[in-house]
Amino acid sequence: MAVHHESRRNTPATQGPAGTAPDAVMSPTAARATAILRIAAGFVFLWAFLDKTFGWHYATGSGKGWVDGNSPTRGFLSGVQAGPLQDVFHDIAGKGWTDALFMLGLLGIGAALAGGVALRVTAVAGTAMMALMWAAEWPPAQHLATGAPTGSSNPLVDYHVVYALAMIVFAATRAGDTWGLGRLWAKLPVVRDNRWLR
Repeated sequence: MAVHHESRRNTPATQGPAGTAPDAVMSPTAARATAILRIAAGFVFLWAFLDKTFGWHYATGSGKGWVDGNSPTRGFLSGVQAGPLQDVFHDIAGKGWTDALFMLGLLGIGAALAGGVALRVTAVAGTAMMALMWAAEWPPAQHLATGAPTGSSNPLVDYHVVYALAMIVFAATRAGDTWGLGRLWAKLPVVRDNRWLR
C-alpha cells in the first residue's frame, strides 16, 4: 500500500474558512456577530450593577440603591418561594458578604464580557452565578409555597441557562479577540503563563 504525503500548507485541516487565518476559530462575520452578543451581554450585567448600586429607578427605585445603604439581595432572596433551597436563600438574604459577592459578580462579569478579557474565568463564574439565580427562581416548580402559580414558562431552560451557555461559547470561541481586548489580555505574562486566565 502506497502512502502519499501532501504538503501541510495545502491540507484543509490547517486552513480556516474563506478569508480567515489558519488558526481562526470562526469566520469574520461570525466573530463580529459573537462580539456584538458578548458586548450586549456585558451591558446587561453592567446595567444591573449600576442600577442596583445607584438606584436609577429601573429595577431599583431611586434612593434604594446600594450606596443608599440598601441591600441588593434582601428583597429577591427573602422572597424566594419555590425550590429546595428556599431556606438557604432566606438565610443569606441581605447579608453583607452576600451583597458584596453578588455585586462583585455583576461588575466583574459585565466588565469582562464588555472588554473581552478573562472569558474562561467569566464562563465559570458566570455559570455559577446563573445556576444560583436559576435555583432561586426554580423554574421546575408549577406553584409557589403559597400555592399560587409560579408563571414559569419552561421548567428547565430559561434566560439564566441561555446566559450561561452564551458565556461558555464566548470563552470557547475567543470572542474577546474581535472588538475587545482579548488579544492584548492574552499577551500579558501572567495570562501567557496561566492559560486558564485567558
